[in-house]
Amino acid sequence: MASRLYFVSLGCPKNQVDTELMLGHVEAAGHVLVQAPEAADVIVVNTCAFIDAAKEESVDTILEMAQHKQSGARQLVVTGCLAQRYADELARDIPEIDHLLGSADFPSIAGVLGQAPAGRGRAGGKGSRKGLPVIQVAETPSYIYDHDAPRVRIGARHSAYVKIAEGCDRPCAFCIIPKLRGPQRSRAIEDIVAEVRALAADGVLEVNLIAQDLTRYGWDAGSTPEARATLAQLLRALGRVDGVAWIRLHYTFPSAFDDELIDAIASEPKVVKYVDVPLQHISDPMLKRMRRGHSGRVTRELVAKLRARIDDVVLRTTFIVGHPGETAAEFDELCAFVKWAEFDRVAAFRYSDEDGVRSAEMQGKVSDDIAARRYAKLMSIQRKIAHELNQKLLLREMDVLVEGTSDEHEYVLMGRHAGQAPEIDGQVYLSGGDATPGTLRRVRITQASDYDLVGELFPEDAAPVDATSASPTQLKRARARLALRVVPSAYR
Repeated sequence: MASRLYFVSLGCPKNQVDTELMLGHVEAAGHVLVQAPEAADVIVVNTCAFIDAAKEESVDTILEMAQHKQSGARQLVVTGCLAQRYADELARDIPEIDHLLGSADFPSIAGVLGQAPAGRGRAGGKGSRKGLPVIQVAETPSYIYDHDAPRVRIGARHSAYVKIAEGCDRPCAFCIIPKLRGPQRSRAIEDIVAEVRALAADGVLEVNLIAQDLTRYGWDAGSTPEARATLAQLLRALGRVDGVAWIRLHYTFPSAFDDELIDAIASEPKVVKYVDVPLQHISDPMLKRMRRGHSGRVTRELVAKLRARIDDVVLRTTFIVGHPGETAAEFDELCAFVKWAEFDRVAAFRYSDEDGVRSAEMQGKVSDDIAARRYAKLMSIQRKIAHELNQKLLLREMDVLVEGTSDEHEYVLMGRHAGQAPEIDGQVYLSGGDATPGTLRRVRITQASDYDLVGELFPEDAAPVDATSASPTQLKRARARLALRVVPSAYR
């Protein structure tokens, strides 16, 4: 019998792709998707377990969804990273769960629907409890989807995430991802190209390439470096797909950047000049404790090379503050580096111990108060940098991908320029006309805040204004306009 399913997807874009694949599997099996848990026979929660806050959100969501089993839902399925990491604990502590699927076991989702867990029901006797959920969690995740996998995309039709590899082989001391996602396994170039062609035919203009370690794409395939596919080769192949306008890279690693990749980013017209490279720190002792496998010198040289060889490149990065052993001097070095590098986008995270990682066993713990102060100082430095960089965009002309109605006001449209990734960066709020969501429109920037911009839709017959040659009076008038409301975000 067909079931009515309600899905909750938590965590990163990689999790979103997994949810879309699960939606495809259940829809292909004849089940129906509903928009509210109250209308569902089966509720599926795809969880995240990357940091403490993500684990808490996942557990809270499971408990919230479990309440619907008292008023109609007959099955609760929990999948994803939390299930991969804590299956036994979840089975013991939340008996309302019927099935647990690991991070690479979700293709079995359609097969478990309607199955009754073994032992479900009271075991008899005072104080007895319900039967335990069925656990299907591979010890070493190994699945990676291909272009033939059924998929129902969620979110904007014009923008899609494409997972080009799964898993990670790096030994970073603070990270649990290799245990949650397994070793790296890359898809073939022709398989990814086939998926992107299908997405383009479905109206996708922006393709966001994701993996745990994008720059090591292909390293796990091929016995010699010469036999391996490379990320640069993939970019050049995707650049020939008709219909795609923007190709964006997420989660690159500094030590794996080579000249071939930099040249591909610089020269391929469809590859946006946006590099997301999580650095985590700059101090050599800290990088060694974190087991990052490279030095601060390598990082500085990479930043300088990217700035020099990729015109108007936008650099986004993340840092961890308060990692065990971080001294005041090492944090000061990080602050100085951020001032020097002038990153367009920075996200920072306060370190928290995670079960099963090396960092949790290290001495020299940094107190929560000190980590909070360091976080605030680092983000204050970055906020000023971001504001100054955005001010330089005043009166610039650029292409903006129209997203739809603004989250600020129902009568205002918003979009993103090539230097703004979906969901994690700022927006361009549009004025001076109408535009169709999912289209690229020419816009002139008229206002700038720390993270967001306002732009006037650019008429086709209007002469462009170059901000580099704008008069002081023009710039002064632009800056004098009503300031945007700044909304703090943990992801900025």
